[in-house]
Amino acid sequence: MANVPQVVFNNGYTCPAIGLGTWKSKPGEVKQAVKDAIDAGYRHLDCAYIYRNEKEVGLALKEKFDEGVIKREDIFITSKLWCTYMHPDLVEGALRTTLSDLGLDYIDLYLIHWPQAFKEGGELFPVDSQGKVILSPVDYVDTWKAMEKVVDLGLTKSIGLSNFSKKQIDRVMEIARIKPVSLQIEVHPYLNQEKLIDYARSLDIAVTAYSPLGSPDRPWAKPGDPHLLEDPLLKTIGEKYNKSPAQILIRYAIDRGLIVVPKSVTKSRIIQNFNVFDFQLTAEDIKTIGSLECNGRLCSMGDVHHPSYPFHDEY
Repeated sequence: MANVPQVVFNNGYTCPAIGLGTWKSKPGEVKQAVKDAIDAGYRHLDCAYIYRNEKEVGLALKEKFDEGVIKREDIFITSKLWCTYMHPDLVEGALRTTLSDLGLDYIDLYLIHWPQAFKEGGELFPVDSQGKVILSPVDYVDTWKAMEKVVDLGLTKSIGLSNFSKKQIDRVMEIARIKPVSLQIEVHPYLNQEKLIDYARSLDIAVTAYSPLGSPDRPWAKPGDPHLLEDPLLKTIGEKYNKSPAQILIRYAIDRGLIVVPKSVTKSRIIQNFNVFDFQLTAEDIKTIGSLECNGRLCSMGDVHHPSYPFHDEY
């Protein structure tokens, strides 16, 4: 079993530096993917209510618990509060639904998925007659206070943020009784997020990189969009280490001190993505890969016009 580095949170809990992402993993695929990942050595799963597959993740976990491959304390589980459940009265119920779907008594980390709240009580993407998302006036600062209560109840060990800007993190920090332990954001060489990562670190907040491979299967990808995994620079560096571009990208995140959650449902790729602990990139490699920066955000949720939309800010 590879010796996976552990990232220490500001509350003393630890998180494996690599996890299996489950966004876009279809029902019928994700259960086997999770089982393959656990067998390959992964001990961290990145989930979310909006992915609509937590029940299946739960079935995979149950099988691996029953087989004695892992115990509950061996595995780190993240989930995320969706935008339609950000009203403080809905946070506990939303987490209890996730726990029931996953078949668990607690999760390790619960994140506010986005800083913007949508209309409660109906569709997950509630839209008006013009097709515009219907917003909720809930302030994420009030959501945070409810997040602290689910820690008090023992439903999650840690809480954090996802897709928040510096300004938004500051607002949470001002009122926080329990500090966010982590920030999950899109990070890859086209979007290095240097400033936001440095800022989070200055507050002792760990950073998790999502879409580290450039999310080639994102549903809104257009023909002609740059394809990170096919970048010749990554291929060249990969040849030097006898590694694939995906392995170079995963190692790039780890060598920057990030937690990384590559997604795959293909057994061979799940295994390959985990096989990154027998080499290390040099400072020169990291600088070279970082030169691909082009502010190339791939996951913008840009069709949502919300006062708390996070990506208008510089970082």
